[in-house]
Amino acid sequence: MNYTVKQIADITNAQIIGDKDLVIRNIAFDSRIIYSTKNTAFIAINTHKNSGEKFIESAIDRSIGVIISEHKHPQFENVTWLIVENSVEFLQKLAKYHFENSHLKSIGITGSNGKTILKEWLYQCLWNEFPTVKSPKSFNSQIGLPLSLLQINSSYELGIFEVGISKPHEMEKLENIFHPQIGLLTHIGTAHAANFESEEELINEKIMLFKGSEIIIYNGDNILVDKKINELYSSKKLISYGLKKDNQVFIKENVSKDEKITVVYFDEEISFPVHQRDEATLTNALALITVLKEMNIDNQKIVEKINSLKAVEMRLEAIEGIKNNIVINDSFNLDLDSLKTALQFLNEYKKPKKSLVLTDIVGVNSNSKELYEEVSELVNDQNFDSVFLIGSEISKFSELFKSKTSTFVNTQELIDSKHLTEIENQIILLKGARKFEIEKLKDILELRKHDTVLEINLNAILHNINYHKSLLKPGTKMMAMVKANAYGLGSYEISEFLQHHHIDYLGVAYADEGVELRKKGITTPIVVMNPEQHSYEAIIEYNLEPEIYSFRVLELFYEAVQKSGYDKKYPIHIKLETGMHRLGFKDFELDQLSETLNSKNVKVQSLFSHLSSSDMPEEKQFTIKQLEIFEKNSAYLIDKLGYTPIRHILNSSGITSYTEHQYDMVRIGIGMIGESPCSEIQKQLRSVVSFKTVISQISTVDTGESVGYSRKYKPDHAVKIATIPVGYADGIPRLIGNQVGNVGVNKILAPIVGNICMDMMMINVDKIPDVKEGDMVTVFNAKPSLKEFAGYCKTITYEVLTSISPRVKRIYIKD
Repeated sequence: MNYTVKQIADITNAQIIGDKDLVIRNIAFDSRIIYSTKNTAFIAINTHKNSGEKFIESAIDRSIGVIISEHKHPQFENVTWLIVENSVEFLQKLAKYHFENSHLKSIGITGSNGKTILKEWLYQCLWNEFPTVKSPKSFNSQIGLPLSLLQINSSYELGIFEVGISKPHEMEKLENIFHPQIGLLTHIGTAHAANFESEEELINEKIMLFKGSEIIIYNGDNILVDKKINELYSSKKLISYGLKKDNQVFIKENVSKDEKITVVYFDEEISFPVHQRDEATLTNALALITVLKEMNIDNQKIVEKINSLKAVEMRLEAIEGIKNNIVINDSFNLDLDSLKTALQFLNEYKKPKKSLVLTDIVGVNSNSKELYEEVSELVNDQNFDSVFLIGSEISKFSELFKSKTSTFVNTQELIDSKHLTEIENQIILLKGARKFEIEKLKDILELRKHDTVLEINLNAILHNINYHKSLLKPGTKMMAMVKANAYGLGSYEISEFLQHHHIDYLGVAYADEGVELRKKGITTPIVVMNPEQHSYEAIIEYNLEPEIYSFRVLELFYEAVQKSGYDKKYPIHIKLETGMHRLGFKDFELDQLSETLNSKNVKVQSLFSHLSSSDMPEEKQFTIKQLEIFEKNSAYLIDKLGYTPIRHILNSSGITSYTEHQYDMVRIGIGMIGESPCSEIQKQLRSVVSFKTVISQISTVDTGESVGYSRKYKPDHAVKIATIPVGYADGIPRLIGNQVGNVGVNKILAPIVGNICMDMMMINVDKIPDVKEGDMVTVFNAKPSLKEFAGYCKTITYEVLTSISPRVKRIYIKD
């Protein structure tokens, strides 16, 4: 993209206020992750849920000089404005013009599953055949696709773009913007299916993308897909692929693990080894081969390209490092897109100092000087304290980097220099191509080195929050509960992530939890749900907001406020008793409460209560009664106060089951972790937490021998027993030993045998094929799920999560 402000205005019918000759090469849509301001405009995207115009000031503070907005904000001077009628339509109109004037051969990928993997595989196979541009990450929506298309420049010959929809009538808009020459339809599954009346409606919507395509490649295993495509596009070149042999591209026969797979492509056969043989991988491989054949890649080259495919790693991980550092490990792959993603992730952390380890960029068909000039611009905008360059190619351009820069031939040379281990209180980003093995640096820098880890997927948390927000009215606030160390996930790490994504309130149980967050830089309003008397001074000192549930607490806290010299109305939150009989003011106390509140220098920020049984359909009448009491008592108190505080009563299950009672704010806890009592809602949520370890040792235990303390397990035949390094000191209850509970090994459940030890437990792996020492073991995530694991423990998921020991290393990932 390379347009003047005037050219963009002419293309989109926008109004210019300011310098019409400024050049725009990038458009940023999120003020939090602006990684470069040079020739960058900020677009304030307004949706029915949110207004991007709230973040214009933040973008200007980051030195953005051009703002694209539906309204001018006259308080911001010295910037250029492009005033548009609709921000999303502006973006789509500009992308449409840019794509149609690019003369690019294009591949468009849609479907329910596999879009991103196939896009990345195709890119790996085609970048050195044609200069290729692709969608970054999973940018495929009404906003993501236009932003992807705006990356096209004159040097590219091929574009590979994902196209995703979630509800009816979206594809028509996207097809108007982007009409690929080759259309690729992946597996049609249940993703977003709930938003369509039938599978047929979903398929019709997806394949609308192919109206202008010359070739359509589709998964023919779905009979309805095959029928609809042949009905609508019989005049086009159609190629079906799949595991069924009536497709034009299929696998010749089932073969054993050690044999090659033979793919039949019309009348040709292509054989190659495949290590993963699950249905999804094989189906994606068939789609890949079909596209490569249509791009005129010969069979020998196809086999070479498949053999050199790298795993598609779409994750970053953040871990606690030595010397109070945070280590962000992104040592899986390196290109310009993933570098930008990593720099965006870096901006979510508030530590003032940061360092970067960066390697040669491998496998990019580009002029080295131009490539590293762009890399250095991106890096220089971040103001790193130190930059460590690894590799002979990038080291040639070290003078382009403005920070204190050191160069190394290889990773070992950096390790030997000891530079990294001298860094204190910083964020250290490790970003490198796989061949440089910079994951070795993570091993040196991480604080806790255990095989047992708790992985927390931050993007899954955001997805779950956004799903719950989608059920709410625009403007309804959300409080995230981060008490009990954010349900065991890490209070600071989760709070910082939520703050970055503009959560309205955080809720903690005790003042010391809130104080710790404040000390680490969390500025979001924090409610203390159980303000103990000895903590009042700390609450006031650290600007925390207490829950007030009795006259005693109100009087004592107010005394502390007066003693502190606080001279404004102190914000408090009033808890109303509506039937749970835990804490709160009762209806007969409301008159006295209102008089007391009006006589004191406090401001009621919110009135709230708690639903005891919103997750139990059989208790619906009781829940409705609670809601009625809350409505009556809160309305009465508001009338007496003479102003309107925020009202909130819905918890996670309340949001999904009693949405009409959302009031001004809702509270989310277990819902953001991906748990719901409703099976239909559960399908829409993503699993957040994975508890993993590895097999330490495998032994054969013969008949008559025993396993573990007290000889509780004695097999009646010879069995293979694996020992794993996790026990009751890590949060595994002893009651699930002796074949009550299971863990997952190679996607198969393995029973826990014998008594669970403090630091270890034993599992029966007799029925796990090809099991070996060092294999990963899933304590809970998918198989078994968190809910299944809680079932073994005869408890709820909350207790499982909050019981996981602090000694278990937490790893924070973004996939």
